[in-house]
Amino acid sequence: MAEFTLPKNSRINPGKHFKAEGAKKPRTFRIYRWSPDDGENPRMDSYEVDLASCGPMVLDALLKIKNEIDPTLTLRRSCREGICGSCAMNIDGTNTLACTRAIEDCRGGEVAIYPLPHMPVVKDLVPDLTHFYAQFASIKPWLRTQSPAPSDAERLQSPEERKKLDGLYECILCACCSTSCPSYWWNGDKYLGPAILLQAYRWIADSRDEDTGSRLDDLEDPFKLYRCHTIMNCTRTCPKGLNPAKAIAEIKKLIVERHSA
Repeated sequence: MAEFTLPKNSRINPGKHFKAEGAKKPRTFRIYRWSPDDGENPRMDSYEVDLASCGPMVLDALLKIKNEIDPTLTLRRSCREGICGSCAMNIDGTNTLACTRAIEDCRGGEVAIYPLPHMPVVKDLVPDLTHFYAQFASIKPWLRTQSPAPSDAERLQSPEERKKLDGLYECILCACCSTSCPSYWWNGDKYLGPAILLQAYRWIADSRDEDTGSRLDDLEDPFKLYRCHTIMNCTRTCPKGLNPAKAIAEIKKLIVERHSA
């Protein structure tokens, strides 16, 4: 049987433990720590947090740790309302948003927190999303039209046409779905991944857009689109309850229909 080991500088070492003295309702959070500045391996630090004096969400615990226990902890956050996607991370084994994941919904015992998987790490819980955003830019995510804009009104669409965008426009580009997708792990340099393909379909489905043919031409590629194998991790993990797998299937369906017409 073949045995594989991680490179020495990738192995996660035991870290420090921070105990909460006199805590009324303690719970331990094990957090991935890595800094590019110290030349050390990643480690897992554990922090006891008194939930009696902490907000209900995982982000509340992380901010309590940073503000009161260890100011060196690095993470992204902004809106705290599940809108910006900044605090996406792997919590208790699931990619989700720290601001909308309740502590009580995490399984009993220690809560393990890692950065989004299979992404370069900038520091601690902050992934490098440069490539992800470059892929987003590659689909030209804006209204593309050939006809002149109306001079006296906006471009209109019916309520029925607008309804087709439900389940698409809500995507906040948190990258939870793409970083849960094995196809994206192995082919992320070429495969656009569920988040970007859902965004691509959002513009294809928009009745005001007039460049559907070009959009489909750009996506009809063995790697950009067809690395999707309908594993469904993307749909299971989306913190907004969206269905990227369905959007990908709709793109494939449109391409098939175009060739059979």
